Amino acid sequence: MKSRIENIESCFIGLAIGDALGVPVEFGNRIYLKENPVRSMRGYGRWNQPAGTWSDDSSLTFCLAESLLKGYDLDDIGQSFVRWMTDGYWGAHRKVFDVGGTTRVALTRIKNGEDPRYSGEFEENSNGNGSIMRIVPASLMFYDLPDELLLERIREISGVTHRHFRSVFSCFIFSKFVSKLLEGYNKTDSYKTAIDEVNALTKRSSFHSAELNLFDRILNGDLLILKEDQIYSSGYVLHTLEASIWCFLTTDSYTEAVLKAVNLGEDTDTTGCVTGALAGLYYGLNAIPDEWVNVLARKNDISILSRSFKKCLQSKILAQT
Repeated sequence: MKSRIENIESCFIGLAIGDALGVPVEFGNRIYLKENPVRSMRGYGRWNQPAGTWSDDSSLTFCLAESLLKGYDLDDIGQSFVRWMTDGYWGAHRKVFDVGGTTRVALTRIKNGEDPRYSGEFEENSNGNGSIMRIVPASLMFYDLPDELLLERIREISGVTHRHFRSVFSCFIFSKFVSKLLEGYNKTDSYKTAIDEVNALTKRSSFHSAELNLFDRILNGDLLILKEDQIYSSGYVLHTLEASIWCFLTTDSYTEAVLKAVNLGEDTDTTGCVTGALAGLYYGLNAIPDEWVNVLARKNDISILSRSFKKCLQSKILAQT
C-alpha cells in the first residue's frame, strides 16, 4: 500500500477549487441546479466574486495549515484565524466577503483576549459546518495519533469555534477517513476501516448515546446505499459530513465528485470544499482540470504552502522511522 503523501498539493488545490465552484451558487436550490447545473468554473453570482474565488472555508484551512507548520500551538491558530477575519489574511483576494455567525462570535472573543481553548460555541444550535470545513490539515498532520489522542487534538482545534460534541465528532470521523486515504487505502476500504476504528472507540468510551445515534447512517456503513434525495446539503455539520463522503464514494473522478457536491445545492461552497479535499487527496493533481487550476485565485501561494506542508509531514514520518 503506497502512501498518498505526494497528493498534499492536490488536496489543498482540490479543496479550494471545490469551494470556488460552489461560491457563485451558494444557497442555490437543488431543483434549480438540476435544471442549471454547475459544469465549469463560474464567476460572480451570489457573492459577486470573479471566477476562481474561494471562501472562508479555504482561507481558514490555509491559516490552520500554515500555523501547524510552526508546531502545534492553539494560541497561534486562534490568532491566525483572527488575522483572517480582521485583515483578510489568506483571503482569496486578501479580503473577507463571508463569515459564519458562530465563527464570527468565537473569533471576536479571541480578538478581545479570550483563550482559544474556551472561545468556541458549545450549544446544540451551534453545530454548523465551520470547523469541519477547515479541519483537513489537522487530519493530515495528526493522522498517526492513537484515536483517543487524535480525538482530543481535533476537539481542541474544532473547539476554537465549534465546541459541541457533534461538531467535534464529525471532524474526528472525517479525520479518520482522511488518515486512511493518506495511508493508501482505496476509497471503500478507507471508509470501512475508518468506521470500524471509530466504532471500536465508541465501545470503550462513554459518549452520550443520543448523540452517537445521530451518526448511525455513517457508522453503520449505510452511506453507500443512500439515494440523492436522502442526502442533505445544508450548513449543518452532519449534513456536510454525510454529503461530502457520499459524493466522494459514489463517484469515480475528482471532477465528478466536486460537481456532484456543488449541484446538491444549499451550502455549495462548503460541501464542495470538503468533498474536494477528499477527492484531491485520492485522485491527485493530474485528475483536476487544468482550466479550473489556471483560474484559481492565489494558486501559486496554495502550491507553496502545500509543498511546505508535505515536507513537514515527510520529516515527521522520517523522524518516527
